[in-house]
Amino acid sequence: LMFLPVVLPLLAENIGHVKGVGQLIDRDIDKLTGRALMADGLATMVAGSGGGSGTTTYGENIGVMSATRVASTAAYWVAAFTAILLGLSPMVGAIIAAVPAGVLGGVTTALYGLIGIIGIRMFVENNVDFSSPKNQFTAGIGLVVAIAPFALNIGDMEFGGIVLGTVATLVVFHVMNLFDREPAPAKTAEVPPPVES
Repeated sequence: LMFLPVVLPLLAENIGHVKGVGQLIDRDIDKLTGRALMADGLATMVAGSGGGSGTTTYGENIGVMSATRVASTAAYWVAAFTAILLGLSPMVGAIIAAVPAGVLGGVTTALYGLIGIIGIRMFVENNVDFSSPKNQFTAGIGLVVAIAPFALNIGDMEFGGIVLGTVATLVVFHVMNLFDREPAPAKTAEVPPPVES
């Protein structure tokens, strides 16, 4: 129960990543969300059984997909095994450690920018009405809380921007739904065209 506040944002992040990949490859892959969540859970269980930390999906991979226009899972399997093999070499580790922080920061900024653009594209293609205060507050507050350096400490646990942004988005959306006073659009009866005699 004490890990529930951590798990919920990870679920939201994982679902968001599946939707982002679907948007990127222009296919509806929502039906694969359950498989993605199950794989994430199994990977966390395997990692935990060996004393490792929990696993999660990484938005950086979606940024790489967007930058390279390669969305083949086979390519990512090859990349994963290559990274594992290279990780066993101290020389490769030393080369990566020698990369200046500014270069890594620049690459990370570009990747997160690409991820953000995918999110905006999802809003546009799904015709989200940003003239509605409900949508404005939900997107705006969640975005700022996730990006800004907000943190919440409860005991020994610290919750960062992504966790707080996810929670803020969910809370604001449901609170705004409670107070939503926008009238439903009036239905107009269709008048048949006059018949010419």
